[in-house]
Amino acid sequence: MSSTPFICLTHLSPPSELLSWLNVAGSLTAVLEVKAGQPLRVERSFEGYRLLSLAQKKQLNVTGAMLNRPMLAWVREAQLYGNDEHPWVAAQSIFPLPSLKGHARRLQQLKGTPIGYVLFKRSRTLPNQRFIQQTAEGWQRQTRYDWYGRQLLISETFLPAFVATDS
Repeated sequence: MSSTPFICLTHLSPPSELLSWLNVAGSLTAVLEVKAGQPLRVERSFEGYRLLSLAQKKQLNVTGAMLNRPMLAWVREAQLYGNDEHPWVAAQSIFPLPSLKGHARRLQQLKGTPIGYVLFKRSRTLPNQRFIQQTAEGWQRQTRYDWYGRQLLISETFLPAFVATDS
């Protein structure tokens, strides 16, 4: 696992056993599947249109007057399961509607397909900016990807069941 620079949004540092996972440069899906020894199981809890919050717009690099205007995105929330009955990661994918043109429309039809299969199909890494923070659920990485000129925001929170597998 290689590391990429990130911005830590909290005053705490992530635990050393999670640091390499929070810093995976390419497909988190791929390295989680290696750890699990099998494909990830994706269980969606929400998929549909939502208005973006001001914080999400800022993370997506929206500037100027667009910050004050309503902006719709296609949002998918899912739990990722490794090789046990408890989810390892809670994930949220945000695709602003202006990004869903051409081949990117496929992102609305992912269903149970891990996002990593699509984003990293042609390239092992993508231009990105990463933010790390601790949430009530666990340590989270939020990554803004530039996928063929389209801005996408992917959040992955490492849940207690995953942390227990690293002990």
